[in-house]
Amino acid sequence: MIDFGLRGKAVIVTGASAGIGRATAVRFAQEGAKVAAWDVNASAAEELIAQLKAAGAADAVFQPVNVAERGSVDSAVREVVERWQRVDVLVNNAGIVRDAQLAKWKDGALAATMTDEQWDAVLNVNLKGVFNCTRAVAPHMIASGGGVILNASSVVGLYGNFGQTNYVATKAGVIGMTRTWSRELGKFNIRVNAVAPGFIATDILNSMPEKVIDSMKQHTPLGRMGEPRDIANAYAWLASEQASFVTGTCLSVDGGLVVGT
Repeated sequence: MIDFGLRGKAVIVTGASAGIGRATAVRFAQEGAKVAAWDVNASAAEELIAQLKAAGAADAVFQPVNVAERGSVDSAVREVVERWQRVDVLVNNAGIVRDAQLAKWKDGALAATMTDEQWDAVLNVNLKGVFNCTRAVAPHMIASGGGVILNASSVVGLYGNFGQTNYVATKAGVIGMTRTWSRELGKFNIRVNAVAPGFIATDILNSMPEKVIDSMKQHTPLGRMGEPRDIANAYAWLASEQASFVTGTCLSVDGGLVVGT
């Protein structure tokens, strides 16, 4: 495994209990980083911390954090800084979906619309959550001389997707915030980048019909689904000094999906 030189770095990963977030927390642990794993789901906290320490984390802590709530985020950041005196890397991975068509038309009549609740829930976690976490961490990075902020976007944020008005809006918004913050924070030696995953083999796919999964593979030039570790490796590289001149970009990790679409 490539050593990205992240040993001893203080890293926060949001949405770390499962999927890409868990793989990312493990990848930084394998680098010997100190990892603060955030999630609203604390049921797997002990198992996750044991996994991170077994993977090689210099230190690891689980914090029950709702990224949509400023108070929850601010408190957790204070605890991290008290524990490790700094935050070197923030991975804004936490996200949810609440899919629905804007206006579903059936048999000549309006059958349903995306609700306010569906819109607000996704915006609060996927967009406001990224804002809350970055706003809380940035001053500490400035004070300590720099850092890296990595934001989870999606290929659907680049080209849209049926039934995902709310999700697409957040992922496109994340790209906009990434570019803005790279301009604002660059003078403080803080790099800000986004990663846009394509179709990734996570637990959510277990509920999808096989024909839908096959279609995803057919639309991906590399002919396979991505694995959570593919995204985790991208985050680790972007956090490293090997990417020291990379900021303000959105890296597609999608097996060529955008090209094949």
